[in-house]
Amino acid sequence: MSRLSDTPPIVMGVLNVTPDSFFDGGRYLLPADAIAHGRTLIEAGADIVDVGGESTRPGASPVDPDEELRRVLPVVEALAAEPVRVSIDTTKRPVALAAVAAGATLINDVSGTLWPTAAERGVGWVAMHRQGSPADMQQHPSYGDVVAEVRDALLELAGRARGAGVRELWVDPGIGFGKTRAHNLALLGHLASLVDDARAAGAAGVLVGTSRKSFLGTFADPGDTDMLATDERFEGSLATAVWAMTQGVGMVRVHDVLATRRAAALVAGPAAGRPAEDPRDERQQAMRERRS
Repeated sequence: MSRLSDTPPIVMGVLNVTPDSFFDGGRYLLPADAIAHGRTLIEAGADIVDVGGESTRPGASPVDPDEELRRVLPVVEALAAEPVRVSIDTTKRPVALAAVAAGATLINDVSGTLWPTAAERGVGWVAMHRQGSPADMQQHPSYGDVVAEVRDALLELAGRARGAGVRELWVDPGIGFGKTRAHNLALLGHLASLVDDARAAGAAGVLVGTSRKSFLGTFADPGDTDMLATDERFEGSLATAVWAMTQGVGMVRVHDVLATRRAAALVAGPAAGRPAEDPRDERQQAMRERRS
């Protein structure tokens, strides 16, 4: 059943300032390269640019807080001056605090622990479900009922965050974070009910991130056991983002911003009974004129 909204879903663009992220690790490690790519994401239509200095891919090693700060702060400071929201993708309180001071207005927290920091600083918080840590989360993920367990965990986090005073709260089922392909598909298939539960718990909505993830690499031709490489997963990324939109998800986190923003406008158009259009186009045009 479709849950089409007449408001285009929020598109969060991924900006990894890391040497080892699974898709774009090393491409934007230098601050100048990261800032330039962030501006490219903005021009493509990103509503939020999500800056991260520590990879959370399966098997990733932790990064020292000082090194994480060295990577992300110049990028957050530069992009916060642009016509876009900046979020900080971190699990560390010192990094979150410094990024917020530099202009970030959303903490994207895969650990589900930083709601006190978000409440203290008056910024938004994304609570994500994760089983295990990046070092071990994909070794043997196991659930009795993945949909119920993820929902219950997220609603518990939502209750804590709301009780602490977090005013802008998003929940993320954590596709690929301690889940098998079957777990991921089950969660995608039950997004509509999670959207309803999240709203009832006072959340702004549900965020979903499937972009370029490994479970999308297994949808090849029948009988083909080869895994699709990350640069061959665009179609699966866009398809699952659009599916999430039709289920009422309010935000999608993606690498391919332009295609996703166009899809979001198309998804919203029929629900509003009008041709597909996006009010953010005026903002993008203003930015292009400013840079010309």
